[in-house]
Amino acid sequence: MPKIKTNRSAAKRFKKTGTGKFAFSKSNASHILTKKTTKRKRSLRQGRIIDKSNKKEIRLLLPNS
Repeated sequence: MPKIKTNRSAAKRFKKTGTGKFAFSKSNASHILTKKTTKRKRSLRQGRIIDKSNKKEIRLLLPNS
């Protein structure tokens, strides 16, 4: 029986929290920062939690986490 593979691109983007939720970082925070406002850059620093509607999809991509 073949092993179930983890989707590597998803593994780099999402981390499982202690309570079983999936956390991710926001995009657009790495370069071309001069034209973005300080408020926008500050909000990009904070991570987010995947909502319930997408949780099943992420679980299928990351079966071993």
